[in-house]
Amino acid sequence: MNILESLKMAISSILSNKMRSFLTMLGIIIGISSVITIVALGNGGKNYIGDEFAKMGSNTVTLNVDPSKVEQISDYFTLDDVKQIKNRVSTAKYISPTVSKKGTARTDTKTNTANVTGVNTDYSLISNVEIVYGRFLNEREVEEGKAVAVIDQTSAKALFGTDDAVGKSFKLGPVASSKSATVVGVSKASSMFGGSSGPRSRSGDSTPTLVTVPITFLETLFPLDFNISTLTMTSNSQANSVETGNEALKILQAKHDNKTLDLYKATNSASMLESINQVLGIFTAFLSAVAAISLLVGGIGVMNIMLVSVTERTKEIGIRKAIGATTNAILFQFLTESVILALIGGLIGMTLGIVAAKIIGSFAGITPSVSILVILETILFSSAVGIFFGIYPARKAAKLNPIDALRYE
Repeated sequence: MNILESLKMAISSILSNKMRSFLTMLGIIIGISSVITIVALGNGGKNYIGDEFAKMGSNTVTLNVDPSKVEQISDYFTLDDVKQIKNRVSTAKYISPTVSKKGTARTDTKTNTANVTGVNTDYSLISNVEIVYGRFLNEREVEEGKAVAVIDQTSAKALFGTDDAVGKSFKLGPVASSKSATVVGVSKASSMFGGSSGPRSRSGDSTPTLVTVPITFLETLFPLDFNISTLTMTSNSQANSVETGNEALKILQAKHDNKTLDLYKATNSASMLESINQVLGIFTAFLSAVAAISLLVGGIGVMNIMLVSVTERTKEIGIRKAIGATTNAILFQFLTESVILALIGGLIGMTLGIVAAKIIGSFAGITPSVSILVILETILFSSAVGIFFGIYPARKAAKLNPIDALRYE
């Protein structure tokens, strides 16, 4: 019997028992689709984070204060620290303090919760903020603590009903002591802190509103709770980002007369991205391993059904052996049927997994990624499941004695 005849007989057997064949494949379909969904979303998540870090640049360095080790207010960063680092660290290109607070953004008709972030002019260059209308904050506004703001397009539409909100004013800050601020620029929704997203506000618009203001103005909005614990900077190149961070740390430790060397930390974006990808990789692998358990169940299902099939077709096997079919031909026929069941289940599972990943990704804001390698691995793994769990039933069929098989009722 040649390969083509074995394939025809295997397909004919599967089609003659459609419901049983589908139920046999169900475990494999669920297992493969689960693994594909998790892997696609995991890869999509890695790509999303990589893109966000790419926007910041691979030469970005973040300086942080460890709050658990702060002994006095003077341990926190100051605006003078920013000037000192920029003037004394030759490899430092841009540097900005970053302080975020939660408050409200109010117009005459809308009240939204707001994430208010105080920065200086370098921030737009560090984070590649894309301005759609107006401009970013200027030096004079930061120096004088002017009541101006840059908001993203989504926030502008939520507050003012239009994304071109330049020149419009709104109340900003804590509910009890908010101040009027004027919009001087509107950024692209995804270019400033990832765009607006979150729970619904009282008015039904998405929140929080994202607002960027001069850090000196932010200090007047939250005078009782204002500490600078993060500085973001870029070096001249990725190659000297570690050196840039270390030099900045030395300046901070000397300036603050800090004896606890681990109070301040410097982290570069490349190492952060590597660490995040490692965690995502482990998490994805763990979830994939859990989902793969259903593949084991599916494989056992294939073996059980093939054993039932061997029993039901005992007489057929006897007749075929009596007219000259070899043991290898019988073995190959049943093994082919097992592999086809597993392969079809794998392909259906892969398709469903990709569709599920796209649906979930559309809600999460992630573009799932499935490589050709993953597709090939799915096909090979499905075939391997069919072979592994089909070999026992196939060998049992091949070893049947033709005389005993012909007597079987």
